[in-house]
Amino acid sequence: MAVRQSRAWQRMLSGRRLDLLDPTPVDIEIEDIAHGLAFVARWNGQTRGDWPYSVAEHSLLVEQIFGRLEPGADPNWRLAALLHDAPEYVIGDMISPVKAALGGEYGDMDERLTTAIHRRFGLPGYIPLPIRKRIKSADRISARLEAVQIAGFTTGEARKLFPIRNGALLEELEIKLRPPAEVRTEFLDRFSRLLDKADRAKPGK
Repeated sequence: MAVRQSRAWQRMLSGRRLDLLDPTPVDIEIEDIAHGLAFVARWNGQTRGDWPYSVAEHSLLVEQIFGRLEPGADPNWRLAALLHDAPEYVIGDMISPVKAALGGEYGDMDERLTTAIHRRFGLPGYIPLPIRKRIKSADRISARLEAVQIAGFTTGEARKLFPIRNGALLEELEIKLRPPAEVRTEFLDRFSRLLDKADRAKPGK
């Protein structure tokens, strides 16, 4: 008797059928990403305020911080910063302790989705290590800010869990809590602007 395989795909609102185990660029749409990220809550939803703090909002903040860390960065790398958590539109946002408990399977799925997303939007499958480190630094600065301002961590706890070198940036940044539809619109607008800049920066343009 043949063994029935479990369903490994998700139907997206765009109509695409995304295979989570073998994603392809053709089934990825930015509207699906923006919508999904705008409705996925960071910190397992354990944040103060009347609106959840979404991954889309976090992504906008990380791209903003990356731009301050690397003011002359290639538009492609700013786009990579905006999309650094894009796979979470289908696999959700998990806090670090859960990721560690799951082991490599979550990371492998995240990596496959990231590669497909990058190919879909003209980014290299492998982001240079110095750029990845800068994006990670921006991500950590954002997490530090979020932890203290909306996630209930003390300043001391946040310093230990999210050590950063650019503490001065924290005084210039603000956490936003907004309706998902508003965040989705801003994410799409920022994506379009960055993609346009990246296209115009290509040789021959």
